[in-house]
Amino acid sequence: MNRILALLALAMLASACSQNNETGDTAASAPTESAEAFIARVNDEYKDWWRELNAAGWLRATYINEDSAVVDSLANERYAAWHSARVKEALQYEGQEMDASTRRALDALKNGALMVAPDDDAKRKELATILTEMGGMYGAGQYCRSEDDCLSGNELELLMNTTKDYDELLEYWVGWREIAPPMRDKYARFVELSNEGAKEFGHEDLGALWRSKYDMSAAEFEADTARLWEEVKPLYDELHCHVRAKLGEHYGTDKVPQDGPIPAHLLGNMWAQEWGFIYDIMEPYPGVSDLDVDATLKRKDYSPQEMVRSAEDFYVSLGFDRLPDTFWERSQFVAPRDRDVVCHASAWNLDGDDDLRIKMCIKQTYDELRVIYHELGHNYYQRAYNQQPMLFRDGANGGFHEAIGDAVTLSMTPEYLAEVGLVASAEQSEQAVINRQMQQALDKIAFLPFGKLIDEWRWKVFSGEVTPENYNQAWWDLRLQYQGIAPPVERTEADFDPGAKYHVPGNVSYTRYFIARILQFQFQRALCEAAGHEGLLSDCSVYGSKEAGAKFKAMLEPGSSVPWQDTLEKLTGTRAADATAIIDYFEPLMGYLKEQNANRSCGW
Repeated sequence: MNRILALLALAMLASACSQNNETGDTAASAPTESAEAFIARVNDEYKDWWRELNAAGWLRATYINEDSAVVDSLANERYAAWHSARVKEALQYEGQEMDASTRRALDALKNGALMVAPDDDAKRKELATILTEMGGMYGAGQYCRSEDDCLSGNELELLMNTTKDYDELLEYWVGWREIAPPMRDKYARFVELSNEGAKEFGHEDLGALWRSKYDMSAAEFEADTARLWEEVKPLYDELHCHVRAKLGEHYGTDKVPQDGPIPAHLLGNMWAQEWGFIYDIMEPYPGVSDLDVDATLKRKDYSPQEMVRSAEDFYVSLGFDRLPDTFWERSQFVAPRDRDVVCHASAWNLDGDDDLRIKMCIKQTYDELRVIYHELGHNYYQRAYNQQPMLFRDGANGGFHEAIGDAVTLSMTPEYLAEVGLVASAEQSEQAVINRQMQQALDKIAFLPFGKLIDEWRWKVFSGEVTPENYNQAWWDLRLQYQGIAPPVERTEADFDPGAKYHVPGNVSYTRYFIARILQFQFQRALCEAAGHEGLLSDCSVYGSKEAGAKFKAMLEPGSSVPWQDTLEKLTGTRAADATAIIDYFEPLMGYLKEQNANRSCGW
């Protein structure tokens, strides 16, 4: 996760009036400087705020206590007042002639937030406090069997990854969700206040503001994401059918009925968002080219820093510079023993220049290693665009920021893993290819509907279609519709299951993860072409290709200074997100799944 995007979620960006408001002193007054001079001044001031907000956010995430809550909340409250004043000034330039870059910067200033507060000091303070409190509740959340036997969220996630006992999984699944009901009223109030602020920006609600960030109308964006989902849905449906059948064999069809949804706690992940941890149940050809990276990490006793060095080495092989010394001095690699921290992985650039860091609680697993490669993708993107003006130091769109590191993980092929000593063999038989694609699909394909539905739920909440009285029912309706999963026990409106997922109380947009899962394959296909790869797309690693690295850099450096379609064209030669690359990549697995499902009744 890119911390700079999360920064905008934490900052209470506020506007005093709608862009269409033609009354009052602000709208009536004439600007005292040119639009270009105004943007230059904002960029200078924003740099100072960037450092302060990130420092406060880092403190809050790595030292969860009452003092850090005060520091973080006050920093965001003060920033909101500054931003509100700058937006008021920006509105004075409406209708004026100016160059495209200045216009884009003004739009970024006005509409770049994931949340906006009303133009009211008390409400702005209330909103800042609510978000800080919800983040703290999530970060310090525990499931306690007794007063002396409590498990943190990170510990519960690890247990969900490893055990296959039905009742034990159910206990952890239900236990973690006990942290969320206290957030429910806070979240409802957060929606009220954020919608009020969004309307002052001229948007119908906060969801409409989110959908306006993609260099297309909100309606066009919704249609585009729907198109992409329909293109990949046949592959997901085949995977779901096969997974349900295998889980039925493992747990019994009394627990996993073969004509309905999959129980949500059986997929190896606390949120059933990625299913890679049930690969031992799903392995098509047992023992064929077993890529047991976990065993290597443990046998060689890789430290967290060594795991991060492995990821850094990959980027360096493409022609990127090594990370600064301060990265190694200031990052959080492990969970401290003396305090609560947010272990959810994130990448940070604290000063907008080169104070790059990651925040993780690293474990010796292949899954964690892939997360590290992903997080460094954020850091290298942050560094690549750090010569842009401050308002453009962001991804071309949210999906780009997530797709960079994801594309790099696609190059973690058996040949690559063998070359760097993480596996002993790089066998590439047809059976080995199917095994590897199954392992990847359990994460990358299984994730797609989850990536799409979280923001759809929030869009319905923000629009009022879903009210606090049916938060939980609407959540599970969408999970059934898109994922074909269901809660393992009855859930009611006394529960608030969306709050058990970090991105909801943290107010971090999620559609970008869905887009990233599409774009990463599009990026990979273009990078492999630059590297001169021939053969199956799934066999390609661009490790060591300076040609691919040069094209990668050229796409990263503009940041958000131009429409994302222009940026995409630099690497791929096309101007639209394209799911054909993901279909091409998984063509061998699709054939296997269709054979396995030939005599099954699929769907739910």
